[in-house]
Amino acid sequence: MKVVLFGASGMIGSRVLQELVDRGHDVAAVVRNPEKITAAGVRALEGDVTDESTVASTIKGADAVISAYAPPQGHEEAIVKAARSLVAGVKQAGVKRLIFVGGAGSLEVAPGVQLVDTPNFPEAFKAIALAHRDVLPVLKESNLDWSYLSPAAFIQPGERTGKFRLGGTRLVTDDQGESRISAEDYAIALVDELEKPAHLGQQFTVAY
Repeated sequence: MKVVLFGASGMIGSRVLQELVDRGHDVAAVVRNPEKITAAGVRALEGDVTDESTVASTIKGADAVISAYAPPQGHEEAIVKAARSLVAGVKQAGVKRLIFVGGAGSLEVAPGVQLVDTPNFPEAFKAIALAHRDVLPVLKESNLDWSYLSPAAFIQPGERTGKFRLGGTRLVTDDQGESRISAEDYAIALVDELEKPAHLGQQFTVAY
């Protein structure tokens, strides 16, 4: 499958990139600094995900687009601009499939209560969580075959186990009440969705 990946050099994006390569996909990685992409067989392209024309030109002929874009700290709202740019560029290029690396803050912990709105949600992550939540309406209004994969509450580099649980819009926790996933297993879930779509037009999540 021909896949264009934005944000391929980040913590999650680099794991998604490796998973795509390992499964034999034809991958173009669009980043601000192409020299950061060292994976064999990957076409590294310089581009700006917040620029609609750049998006359209770099994804032409692709089967699917994946965004793992992470905005600079202090400019978290840029992820909403990126989502709008992606939607517009994807439509312009005639591509239908868009998978977005989302946030956990918009997952519900109780009926009508989202994680980001709970009293103990870390203040340091609130801006990016709120910005990620604002991405969802952009996708929902797009008429594209989109999916938005929210990680567990805690995601970090770890092991690729292939053992995890999928959920919908509710935060998934383990027996100790913790919500965790490795970036490597998150990447598996995302590429699984690419290869066998099961959440078109939906937000879903992955956790242990």
